[in-house]
Amino acid sequence: MKVTHLALKNWKNFQSVDVDLSDRVFLAGPNAAGKSNLLDVFRFLRDVAGKGGGLQHAVGERGGLSKIRCLAARRYPNVEIDVTLAGSANGEAEWRYALGIKQEPRGGRRALVAFEKVWANGQEILDRPDNMDKLDEERLTQTHLEQVNANQKFRVIADFLESVLYLHLVPQLVRHSNAFSGPGVPGDPFGRNFLDRVARTPEKTRQLRLNKIQEALRVAVPQLEGLTYTPDAALGTPHIEANYRHWRPLGARQREDQFSDGTLRLIGLLWSLLEGDSLLLLEEPELSLNVSIVSRLAELMYRVQKKRKRQIVISTHSFDLLSDRGIGGEEVILLTPGDEGTRVDLVSSKSEIRALLETGVTVGEAILPHLKPLNAGQLDFFE
Repeated sequence: MKVTHLALKNWKNFQSVDVDLSDRVFLAGPNAAGKSNLLDVFRFLRDVAGKGGGLQHAVGERGGLSKIRCLAARRYPNVEIDVTLAGSANGEAEWRYALGIKQEPRGGRRALVAFEKVWANGQEILDRPDNMDKLDEERLTQTHLEQVNANQKFRVIADFLESVLYLHLVPQLVRHSNAFSGPGVPGDPFGRNFLDRVARTPEKTRQLRLNKIQEALRVAVPQLEGLTYTPDAALGTPHIEANYRHWRPLGARQREDQFSDGTLRLIGLLWSLLEGDSLLLLEEPELSLNVSIVSRLAELMYRVQKKRKRQIVISTHSFDLLSDRGIGGEEVILLTPGDEGTRVDLVSSKSEIRALLETGVTVGEAILPHLKPLNAGQLDFFE
């Protein structure tokens, strides 16, 4: 299943969003445009659908509805999310889920369901508030999406949203996971338990994935070969090892604690691409990577998952990443900050950019002026 369309009202930076999504989506824009906040829409829906969490947890984790609501909301304060999902191979829309959220006018100021609607193949199968909600408004503190006794007719949506994976791997957490106490973050988005996930994977599947990653890494780190899983003989602690070729004939074996930040991030990213088939959210995957590798990052991701056709949403403001000629204008969403919130446009829908693309210019070159902060020239004062 894939998200084919997203519509928002009053979500964080965005007063209004209405945009189609392809199998691969790049969110591009200057700093503070709202790339992470747009990714967070899917994390929010995952938290609402997730077990033991639900609407109140999802809103509370983000500081309450007042912190989620766009500052430009004004007279219409409700927050609305509307996603269209395709479950068939030809991309035909089969499901649509819409959720409106309002704030309790008094008391605990809890988040309440303003409306919740579901369509299956164009036919509406859920429309809240219903008569039961009107008799007992406490029911509006929960969505039907999060309740197994209420979402039977559209549980496929809940299952899909609950499986959304977000990754922003921090190499230091992978190398020194035992040095960080506490329960960690649900979903392990920063990779603290990445090696444990590798260890829990069945041996045959694990080595098959490592082989595919090794093949893709030849583009980025050609001197790294023979990527394997090797637990510590004494303690059983999980490790990833590889042979690092250098002037010695046999090279040298290295573990993950000797890998560069960029190599570790690449391995974690590529593993995540192979780990499932749910929606994958990647936060600035170009961090810690050499420019020459960043320019081939889209190719690397394609190589690893070309048969899986997994949907990926990637936030970036890297000119080099977006300069890959395989990236089309219909795959890139441009975020433009303004006084009334951030504007969201498909690059292919903007005539002046589309004209540049038709001349053979890459997406990165075409949107470069739009990636710069509006007041970047003021930095000259610090020289």
